[in-house]
Amino acid sequence: MNKSFCMVAMSSVLVIMTSSAFAAKDRTGAEVVKAVCTSCHETGKDGAPKIGDLAAWGPRMAQGIKTLTTHAVQGYRGMPAHGGEIKATDIELSRAIIYMITPKSAASEGMNTSMAIPKFTGKDLYAKRCQECHATGKDGAPKTGDAKAWGARMEKGMDGLIASAVNGHNKMPSRGGLATISDAEVKLAIEFMISKASTSFAKQQAKPQR
Repeated sequence: MNKSFCMVAMSSVLVIMTSSAFAAKDRTGAEVVKAVCTSCHETGKDGAPKIGDLAAWGPRMAQGIKTLTTHAVQGYRGMPAHGGEIKATDIELSRAIIYMITPKSAASEGMNTSMAIPKFTGKDLYAKRCQECHATGKDGAPKTGDAKAWGARMEKGMDGLIASAVNGHNKMPSRGGLATISDAEVKLAIEFMISKASTSFAKQQAKPQR
């Protein structure tokens, strides 16, 4: 049993893994607020709800944390996508929101699940951006359907692959250059490409051996 087979055979397990290991490296709500959010939310600039102002946050809280996180990821009104920091993760943004609502509480640190609502499917994102490099292997990107190339990268696990895509890797820019996509959407795109590699490998194995 070769290495590529082992790696690709694990795809069905990897694609349902949560981002728990990735989340463990994420910053706390307080850290994200200090680094990203204070420039507007400390003073209420451009109508941003001020940190700890429950009256201002109340109507927004009624929308739910998923909607608020999605606004932060995609950008909303005068707020840029990811608060202007493209490498900020979904979990970090959710933690920051909860911290700004209740800065004296430790509630934000219990947030370990991606809360953004996906706008694109993995197939959609692949067609929109990923195929530009992965269809041909441009700049060393693992080609779509190449079981050997994807098998080697899958050694990182899903968390490692997500982290590389979110932060940028070699010539691939952060989030593939799409500032408004979430970690959850990045994961869907990776899952789609892994599924293509797995399907390709299965077809190769089904061919009659000479």
